[in-house]
Amino acid sequence: MAKIGIIGCGWLGKPLAISLTRAHQVECLSRTAQTDTLLNYTINPTSDSPFWTNEIFIISISTKDNYLETLKGLVNNCPLASSIIMMSSSSVYREFDEEVDESMHITHASLQKQAEGLVLGLREKVLILRLGGLMGDDRISGRWNSTSPFTDGPVNYIHKDDVINIVIKMIDTDVQEGIFNLVAPKHPLRSHIHQKNSHTFGFKLGSFKGKTQRVVSSKKLIQRLDYRFLHPDPLLFWTSL
Repeated sequence: MAKIGIIGCGWLGKPLAISLTRAHQVECLSRTAQTDTLLNYTINPTSDSPFWTNEIFIISISTKDNYLETLKGLVNNCPLASSIIMMSSSSVYREFDEEVDESMHITHASLQKQAEGLVLGLREKVLILRLGGLMGDDRISGRWNSTSPFTDGPVNYIHKDDVINIVIKMIDTDVQEGIFNLVAPKHPLRSHIHQKNSHTFGFKLGSFKGKTQRVVSSKKLIQRLDYRFLHPDPLLFWTSL
Protein backbone atom coordinates (compact mmCIF):
# COMPACT_ATOMS: atom_id res chain seq x y z
CA MET A 1 0.00 0.00 0.00
CA ALA A 2 1.39 3.38 -1.04
CA LYS A 3 0.63 6.76 0.46
CA ILE A 4 -0.59 8.94 -2.40
CA GLY A 5 -1.37 12.63 -2.48
CA ILE A 6 -3.46 13.90 -5.39
CA ILE A 7 -3.16 17.60 -6.18
CA GLY A 8 -6.27 18.64 -8.04
CA CYS A 9 -9.38 16.56 -7.35
CA GLY A 10 -11.66 17.62 -10.16
CA TRP A 11 -13.20 15.84 -13.14
CA LEU A 12 -10.24 13.44 -13.45
CA GLY A 13 -8.56 13.66 -10.06
CA LYS A 14 -11.53 12.69 -7.91
CA PRO A 15 -12.51 9.44 -9.70
CA LEU A 16 -8.81 8.58 -9.89
CA ALA A 17 -8.52 9.07 -6.14
CA ILE A 18 -11.58 6.93 -5.45
CA SER A 19 -10.21 4.12 -7.64
CA LEU A 20 -6.81 4.27 -5.93
CA THR A 21 -8.37 3.96 -2.44
CA ARG A 22 -9.14 0.31 -3.19
CA ALA A 23 -5.48 -0.56 -2.66
CA HIS A 24 -3.73 2.58 -1.38
CA GLN A 25 -3.97 5.34 1.20
CA VAL A 26 -5.07 8.46 -0.68
CA GLU A 27 -5.47 12.13 0.26
CA CYS A 28 -6.68 14.94 -1.99
CA LEU A 29 -5.57 18.55 -2.09
CA SER A 30 -8.56 20.70 -3.03
CA ARG A 31 -9.22 24.42 -3.39
CA THR A 32 -12.64 24.14 -1.80
CA ALA A 33 -14.29 22.15 0.96
CA GLN A 34 -15.69 18.86 -0.31
CA THR A 35 -17.53 15.96 1.24
CA ASP A 36 -16.74 12.38 0.34
CA THR A 37 -16.81 9.43 2.70
CA LEU A 38 -14.00 7.72 0.77
CA LEU A 39 -11.50 10.56 0.64
CA ASN A 40 -9.61 12.88 2.94
CA TYR A 41 -9.38 16.45 1.66
CA THR A 42 -6.72 19.03 2.49
CA ILE A 43 -7.29 22.71 1.71
CA ASN A 44 -4.37 25.16 1.45
CA PRO A 45 -1.88 22.98 3.37
CA THR A 46 1.14 24.58 5.02
CA SER A 47 4.63 23.37 4.12
CA ASP A 48 4.69 21.22 7.29
CA SER A 49 1.25 19.69 6.70
CA PRO A 50 0.99 15.88 6.91
CA PHE A 51 -0.20 16.02 3.29
CA TRP A 52 3.40 16.55 2.20
CA THR A 53 4.55 13.28 3.80
CA ASN A 54 3.01 11.18 1.02
CA GLU A 55 5.24 8.92 -1.07
CA ILE A 56 3.66 9.58 -4.47
CA PHE A 57 2.16 12.85 -5.68
CA ILE A 58 -0.15 13.05 -8.67
CA ILE A 59 -0.44 16.57 -10.08
CA SER A 60 -3.64 17.12 -12.04
CA ILE A 61 -4.25 20.87 -12.14
CA SER A 62 -5.31 23.30 -14.86
CA THR A 63 -2.90 25.66 -16.60
CA LYS A 64 -4.69 28.73 -15.19
CA ASP A 65 -3.71 31.10 -12.39
CA ASN A 66 0.08 31.46 -12.55
CA TYR A 67 0.49 27.83 -13.54
CA LEU A 68 4.29 27.67 -13.57
CA GLU A 69 4.72 29.43 -10.22
CA THR A 70 1.98 27.31 -8.67
CA LEU A 71 3.56 24.15 -10.03
CA LYS A 72 7.00 25.12 -8.74
CA GLY A 73 5.65 25.75 -5.24
CA LEU A 74 3.80 22.45 -5.18
CA VAL A 75 6.78 20.40 -6.34
CA ASN A 76 9.13 22.12 -3.88
CA ASN A 77 6.82 21.04 -1.06
CA CYS A 78 7.07 17.40 -2.10
CA PRO A 79 9.80 15.40 -0.33
CA LEU A 80 12.92 14.81 -2.40
CA ALA A 81 12.46 11.05 -2.07
CA SER A 82 8.88 11.13 -3.35
CA SER A 83 7.71 10.24 -6.84
CA ILE A 84 5.76 12.70 -8.96
CA ILE A 85 3.22 11.85 -11.65
CA MET A 86 2.42 14.91 -13.73
CA MET A 87 -0.62 15.11 -15.97
CA SER A 88 0.56 16.92 -19.09
CA SER A 89 -0.99 17.17 -22.55
CA SER A 90 -0.40 15.90 -26.06
CA SER A 91 -0.84 19.55 -27.11
CA VAL A 92 2.95 19.82 -26.75
CA TYR A 93 3.10 18.30 -30.27
CA ARG A 94 1.08 21.11 -31.84
CA GLU A 95 3.93 22.17 -34.15
CA PHE A 96 3.80 18.81 -35.98
CA ASP A 97 1.39 17.62 -38.66
CA GLU A 98 2.38 13.96 -38.83
CA GLU A 99 2.56 10.90 -36.59
CA VAL A 100 4.43 11.79 -33.41
CA ASP A 101 5.84 9.92 -30.43
CA GLU A 102 7.79 10.74 -27.27
CA SER A 103 11.10 10.96 -29.16
CA MET A 104 10.09 14.07 -31.13
CA HIS A 105 12.30 17.14 -30.72
CA ILE A 106 9.85 19.83 -29.63
CA THR A 107 10.99 23.36 -30.38
CA HIS A 108 7.84 25.31 -29.51
CA ALA A 109 8.04 26.28 -25.83
CA SER A 110 4.33 26.05 -25.03
CA LEU A 111 3.20 26.59 -21.46
CA GLN A 112 2.70 22.86 -21.03
CA LYS A 113 6.18 22.09 -22.37
CA GLN A 114 7.68 24.69 -20.02
CA ALA A 115 5.83 23.03 -17.15
CA GLU A 116 7.27 19.64 -18.03
CA GLY A 117 10.78 21.08 -18.12
CA LEU A 118 10.24 22.81 -14.79
CA VAL A 119 9.20 19.64 -12.98
CA LEU A 120 11.93 17.55 -14.61
CA GLY A 121 14.46 20.13 -13.46
CA LEU A 122 13.27 20.00 -9.86
CA ARG A 123 13.00 16.26 -9.27
CA GLU A 124 14.49 12.99 -10.52
CA LYS A 125 11.59 10.58 -10.06
CA VAL A 126 9.13 12.22 -12.45
CA LEU A 127 6.57 10.46 -14.61
CA ILE A 128 5.03 12.73 -17.26
CA LEU A 129 1.80 11.58 -18.87
CA ARG A 130 0.87 13.45 -22.04
CA LEU A 131 -2.89 13.04 -22.16
CA GLY A 132 -4.84 13.27 -25.37
CA GLY A 133 -8.20 15.01 -25.41
CA LEU A 134 -9.95 13.82 -22.25
CA MET A 135 -13.34 12.38 -23.02
CA GLY A 136 -16.05 10.23 -21.48
CA ASP A 137 -19.17 10.72 -19.35
CA ASP A 138 -20.41 14.29 -19.87
CA ARG A 139 -17.50 15.27 -22.10
CA ILE A 140 -18.99 14.49 -25.49
CA SER A 141 -17.00 15.46 -28.55
CA GLY A 142 -18.90 17.94 -30.73
CA ARG A 143 -21.54 18.90 -28.19
CA TRP A 144 -20.07 22.35 -27.60
CA ASN A 145 -20.17 24.24 -30.87
CA SER A 146 -17.35 26.64 -31.57
CA THR A 147 -17.99 30.10 -33.02
CA SER A 148 -15.44 29.21 -35.71
CA PRO A 149 -15.29 26.01 -37.80
CA PHE A 150 -13.61 22.91 -36.39
CA THR A 151 -10.47 21.60 -38.01
CA ASP A 152 -11.01 18.07 -39.23
CA GLY A 153 -8.47 15.28 -38.98
CA PRO A 154 -7.68 12.19 -36.92
CA VAL A 155 -8.50 12.70 -33.24
CA ASN A 156 -6.12 12.04 -30.39
CA TYR A 157 -8.57 11.28 -27.59
CA ILE A 158 -8.44 9.18 -24.47
CA HIS A 159 -11.28 8.00 -22.25
CA LYS A 160 -11.14 8.93 -18.57
CA ASP A 161 -11.46 5.25 -17.61
CA ASP A 162 -8.22 4.45 -19.45
CA VAL A 163 -6.31 7.29 -17.79
CA ILE A 164 -7.34 5.99 -14.37
CA ASN A 165 -6.52 2.40 -15.29
CA ILE A 166 -3.10 3.33 -16.70
CA VAL A 167 -2.11 5.39 -13.67
CA ILE A 168 -3.07 2.55 -11.33
CA LYS A 169 -1.09 0.07 -13.41
CA MET A 170 1.96 2.35 -13.46
CA ILE A 171 1.87 2.70 -9.68
CA ASP A 172 1.35 -1.01 -9.14
CA THR A 173 4.24 -1.91 -11.49
CA ASP A 174 6.50 0.80 -10.02
CA VAL A 175 6.96 2.89 -13.16
CA GLN A 176 8.44 6.08 -11.68
CA GLU A 177 10.17 7.85 -14.55
CA GLY A 178 9.70 8.66 -18.21
CA ILE A 179 7.37 10.40 -20.63
CA PHE A 180 4.38 8.55 -22.05
CA ASN A 181 1.61 9.50 -24.47
CA LEU A 182 -1.84 8.48 -23.23
CA VAL A 183 -3.97 8.38 -26.37
CA ALA A 184 -6.44 5.76 -27.62
CA PRO A 185 -4.84 3.65 -30.38
CA LYS A 186 -7.58 4.37 -32.93
CA HIS A 187 -7.85 7.80 -34.56
CA PRO A 188 -11.14 8.30 -36.43
CA LEU A 189 -11.85 11.64 -38.06
CA ARG A 190 -13.27 14.37 -35.83
CA SER A 191 -16.06 14.97 -38.35
CA HIS A 192 -17.13 11.32 -38.14
CA ILE A 193 -17.28 11.45 -34.34
CA HIS A 194 -19.24 14.71 -34.34
CA GLN A 195 -21.70 13.35 -36.89
CA LYS A 196 -22.27 10.19 -34.85
CA ASN A 197 -22.63 12.10 -31.58
CA SER A 198 -24.95 14.73 -33.05
CA HIS A 199 -27.26 11.95 -34.21
CA THR A 200 -27.04 10.08 -30.88
CA PHE A 201 -27.47 13.08 -28.58
CA GLY A 202 -29.47 15.42 -30.77
CA PHE A 203 -27.20 18.47 -30.90
CA LYS A 204 -26.53 20.66 -33.93
CA LEU A 205 -23.54 19.64 -36.00
CA GLY A 206 -20.83 22.28 -36.27
CA SER A 207 -18.97 23.13 -39.47
CA PHE A 208 -15.46 22.09 -40.51
CA LYS A 209 -12.68 23.88 -42.36
CA GLY A 210 -9.20 22.56 -43.06
CA LYS A 211 -7.61 19.32 -41.98
CA THR A 212 -4.67 18.17 -39.88
CA GLN A 213 -2.74 14.90 -40.04
CA ARG A 214 -1.33 14.76 -36.50
CA VAL A 215 -1.54 11.32 -34.92
CA VAL A 216 -0.13 10.86 -31.41
CA SER A 217 1.26 7.37 -30.94
CA SER A 218 0.72 5.43 -27.71
CA LYS A 219 2.92 2.49 -28.78
CA LYS A 220 5.51 3.19 -26.07
CA LEU A 221 2.85 2.97 -23.36
CA ILE A 222 1.29 -0.18 -24.81
CA GLN A 223 4.65 -1.92 -25.00
CA ARG A 224 5.87 -0.80 -21.57
CA LEU A 225 2.74 -1.87 -19.70
CA ASP A 226 1.52 -4.57 -22.11
CA TYR A 227 -1.62 -2.46 -21.96
CA ARG A 228 -4.97 -3.18 -23.57
CA PHE A 229 -7.19 -0.11 -23.77
CA LEU A 230 -10.65 -0.32 -22.22
CA HIS A 231 -11.89 2.14 -24.86
CA PRO A 232 -9.62 1.88 -27.94
CA ASP A 233 -12.00 3.57 -30.40
CA PRO A 234 -13.22 7.15 -29.78
CA LEU A 235 -16.21 6.49 -32.04
CA LEU A 236 -17.49 4.18 -29.31
CA PHE A 237 -16.66 6.24 -26.21
CA TRP A 238 -20.28 7.20 -25.56
CA THR A 239 -22.24 4.12 -26.62
CA SER A 240 -23.02 3.18 -23.01
CA LEU A 241 -24.64 6.51 -22.09
